Amino acid sequence: MAGEAKTHDERLRDLEASAFRTGRTLAEHGEQLGEIREQQTTVFGNIDSLANAIGAPGERTITDRLDGIERVLFALARAQGLDPDALTRK
Repeated sequence: MAGEAKTHDERLRDLEASAFRTGRTLAEHGEQLGEIREQQTTVFGNIDSLANAIGAPGERTITDRLDGIERVLFALARAQGLDPDALTRK
């Protein structure tokens, strides 16, 4: 009987440890989903900015449109941790 109680207690501890690990994994995945949502928001914002920079034909000069695209590309580079100013100096 004492052996059965010990086995039961060990099994209960194993289940509790497993539940804790599962909870921790779910929390980590929740954090990752939050980061993905933030990245998606940034990407969609950049797409909108690019569309606005290009604009409709005849709406703005090609120079203005290219300047807008350059600003968007520089922002994308910075979002990726790159320094576009350093890249253009090479």
